[in-house]
Amino acid sequence: MTKRQNYISWDEYFMGVALLSAKRSKDPNTQVGACIVNDKNKIVGAGYNGLPIGCDDNEFPWSKEGDFLDTKYPYVCHAELNAILNNIGMDLKGCKIYTALFPCNECTKAIIQAGIKEVVYLSDKYDGTDPSKASKLMLEKAGIQFRKVKASVSGLFLSFKEEDV
Repeated sequence: MTKRQNYISWDEYFMGVALLSAKRSKDPNTQVGACIVNDKNKIVGAGYNGLPIGCDDNEFPWSKEGDFLDTKYPYVCHAELNAILNNIGMDLKGCKIYTALFPCNECTKAIIQAGIKEVVYLSDKYDGTDPSKASKLMLEKAGIQFRKVKASVSGLFLSFKEEDV
């Protein structure tokens, strides 16, 4: 008997963890997840976009429009920042971050400061905007690689049925 042939790649696996993490987000509009991996392909951090610990999800706004303080923007931590802050207590120098959405300029600063060497993303839907341009410029100047994930599968299905294990 030979080994199974249709298993997912490391990139698909770690992007899958990022996408699964995004399912924890309470944001009604955008759910983003991130996963940080060391050079031994071990997960060392994960996060999703959400409110800081101790801030009740029911007491803060989730709107995208309106007065600044009546929107989600001043309160929500992005997935990449949460993954950095939620790491297992190790130096992130040389790690990769997998993220569902290309990082904003603020998260890019944290990625650079953390010493992460590569950004792997699924969507770049804000490409061409000023924050995206700033992110790419900073990553390039800092010598950090970034690339869109190349997946050979279009999706994965997870089952919580005992008989499917």
